[in-house]
Amino acid sequence: MKYFRFILVFSLLSYVLCPVKAQVAQNRPYVDDKLFHFGFQLGLNFSSFGVSDSELPLVNPITGETEIYHARVKTLLPGFNVGFITDLRLCKYLNLRFCPGMQFSSRTISYKTESGRPVQGTPGKRGSTIDVLAIPVSMPVYLKFSAAREGNYRPYVIGGGGVSFNVSRDREKPVLLNLMDYFCEVGFGVDLYLRWFKLCPEITYRIGFANQLYPSDKRMELAPQDVFYTDAISRLTNHSICLTFNFE
Repeated sequence: MKYFRFILVFSLLSYVLCPVKAQVAQNRPYVDDKLFHFGFQLGLNFSSFGVSDSELPLVNPITGETEIYHARVKTLLPGFNVGFITDLRLCKYLNLRFCPGMQFSSRTISYKTESGRPVQGTPGKRGSTIDVLAIPVSMPVYLKFSAAREGNYRPYVIGGGGVSFNVSRDREKPVLLNLMDYFCEVGFGVDLYLRWFKLCPEITYRIGFANQLYPSDKRMELAPQDVFYTDAISRLTNHSICLTFNFE
């Protein structure tokens, strides 16, 4: 539902910003004829995890009780992303794009037990929620399919995939993410032809495929009281929706 709201707002903004008449004077009429062009990206991301519970009965060393823990992402927190654009014109309606970039994102994982008892970890440090920070450096490749230009706007759809590398691993956190992920991404946007450049608001949805959870048995620094935060989960996958403004 939250993702749907972002898409709805973006669609309304695109409708308001796009001119209705095609008779207006065209800005930068030959910009799309270039074989190569470059740009940069600024935007917001709202990231989440696809969480699979391990369903294992685990002993909490603080309470001494055996429980089955369930984990979920509690809220969607806004993050920031920045990147660069390298665009190759394949034909009139199709472009190949390489857009390396960096995302700053944070997610809060919430834990609860089947019995409804409060979750406890290291006294004074852990509770029922854990913040997971990630700064992935992404290297995606896209195909951009554009409609015919109308006046000073041109809608398009985009899709592709790539790999990312997390550069913000904190080994003292009870939940540690793996280094690499691979993903696919789809979205849509609109080219707005301004006098000096193109402004391209774009919304995309990204889904990762690699399990991001680093296992607890490989972590020598993990406190025994915090093992269940990792062992309660069998799989974490990245999901994010991005509202990006391309300047080309």
